[in-house]
Amino acid sequence: MTEQLEARAMMQAAYENRYTWDHNFPGYVADVQLKVGDQVYTGKATVNPDLSAEVTEVSDESAKKAIVGQLQEIAIHRIRRTFEASHGQNTFSFGDTDATGAVEILVGGKAAGDRYKVRDNEVCMVHRHIHGIVVTIDTQSSHPTGAGYLSHRYHSVYRDPKTGEVKGEQDFEDNYEKVGDYHILSERKIQAIENGQPVTSEFSFSNIKLLQPALV
Repeated sequence: MTEQLEARAMMQAAYENRYTWDHNFPGYVADVQLKVGDQVYTGKATVNPDLSAEVTEVSDESAKKAIVGQLQEIAIHRIRRTFEASHGQNTFSFGDTDATGAVEILVGGKAAGDRYKVRDNEVCMVHRHIHGIVVTIDTQSSHPTGAGYLSHRYHSVYRDPKTGEVKGEQDFEDNYEKVGDYHILSERKIQAIENGQPVTSEFSFSNIKLLQPALV
């Protein structure tokens, strides 16, 4: 029982060390550019206070969908939830410690089968079953913000949960800009293999401005 409490404490400390937006987050607008190979798409992006995302002035529907998808993915990871709300129905125990000093934490309970690695009070590996796919994310570097860490470079692998077959892999590199009191993504580069060919997608967000909070 002591080990489970220690594993839970380590996981909770790293979870609470992630950078998230507070409940006063006002949303923001930005100019957006998506570059995929030789194709360049530009438009306007909005992330609302409720963390929903909108993209305008992008005529290509697939490009628009890709930008909205990234904005939503970013916002999901900025939501501030208590550890109890996210993991209250899970149990934790220690697995192996690798050569880098990362400690494996095995999950039981509601999310049984998931696992994480924690190093230097940061979650550096996530292995989760999400929407019928198994996702493994290894983080190579992170950005310190003074109010929690943000992943900088990381590698994602997507597998079939039954066969373990690799369905896709992506390498990410994220950079952030501090706007007012908030750190907001300014650049995201994704390198992937599609139909056997390397494809690089570069999302750039500029002229980022916070929305004015509504008067109460």
